Amino acid sequence: MLVKEASFYMQPVPVVYGTEKESRLVEEGQKFWSVNLEKSAAPASHELLAAAKNHGINLESATPGTCYHEHYIPAQYETISEQVLVEEAYDQVSVSEAKYNWIEKEVLVREASTKLVSEPAVYETVTEQIINKPAHTVWKKGTGPIQRIDEATGEIMCLIGIPATYKTISKRVLKTAAATSTIEVLAQYKSVKVRELVSGPAEIHNQVPAKYKALSSVRKTADKSFVWHEIHNKEHPTSTRTGNKICLIETQPRYQTITKTIVKTPASTQRVEIAAEYKTVEVNKVVAEAQQMREVIPARYESVTSQALESDGFMEWQSILCETNMTAGTIDSIQRALSAKGYNPGAIDGIIGRNTINAVNQFQVDNNLPTDKYINIETVRALGINL
Repeated sequence: MLVKEASFYMQPVPVVYGTEKESRLVEEGQKFWSVNLEKSAAPASHELLAAAKNHGINLESATPGTCYHEHYIPAQYETISEQVLVEEAYDQVSVSEAKYNWIEKEVLVREASTKLVSEPAVYETVTEQIINKPAHTVWKKGTGPIQRIDEATGEIMCLIGIPATYKTISKRVLKTAAATSTIEVLAQYKSVKVRELVSGPAEIHNQVPAKYKALSSVRKTADKSFVWHEIHNKEHPTSTRTGNKICLIETQPRYQTITKTIVKTPASTQRVEIAAEYKTVEVNKVVAEAQQMREVIPARYESVTSQALESDGFMEWQSILCETNMTAGTIDSIQRALSAKGYNPGAIDGIIGRNTINAVNQFQVDNNLPTDKYINIETVRALGINL
């Protein structure tokens, strides 16, 4: 048997330190525009950068170490020689005298004209019928559905069509509108002696040529401009440089190496085991543990009947035919429409009977219409009957 249980004690283990080197960023690298590539050069002004950008230099995609110069391109002129008009060409005109003869001819004394004559308007009195009150529908309390439904509850409202009413009125209308007619008045003439032109005065033209003079003038062929390009581009001479210059400088990041002390092995404790001590003794040992014996008694059942609520009762309004808005002619039309569509409503007698209701219900089922013990308005419309 166990005389002394196994145990342990914790022995402390001291921390172990070491060193490691680490590179730290002292100064970040950067890109900036200056007036030359020297590190001590002054930064380029916003005006210089804007001028270079406005003249086609892509500052964003430039390579570090690249420089750009500004050149001034003066205006360009050329000397041209041209003929200048001193005196325009013109015509010298002289006029010959006209020639006449005396003749007798009809002369207009009074021109033909027209005269307007007014005709008054003519009216007559007519009668006509106008709508006094247009046709409309109203809802009235019904006396009951067209067929008796014992389980029907609630109030029945029927939509009743009210025909239009008319009245006769008299009014004065225009028969013939006022108008004007035109009467022609003939022209009047008389015979007189007149001098007739045989040949009119004629112009005689002599062409005098234009006079020109040769003159020299200076014309501008190109305006002055400023051009930026890369420093090694020799398209323009150095004499056209303005002195404006920008260079893209890039500095590298600067790092510093430091040595720091780190913990290689943190302080801890070490577990030291002490073995248990035992000796031999005689003891009583359980061969079989105590247990419970259980007898199963079967359950007993009996059948009971109960009612479960499938859906709550509710009130609803339905659009149906009722005694208030039903006529024998309407029932007759429904029966004929059912018969024409292949359903048997019984005798065509204008009376709602069991055969008519059965035919209506079968028509509702076949056409996916609301099916109940009423003749609803939706079914009447599906049969093509207008109320």
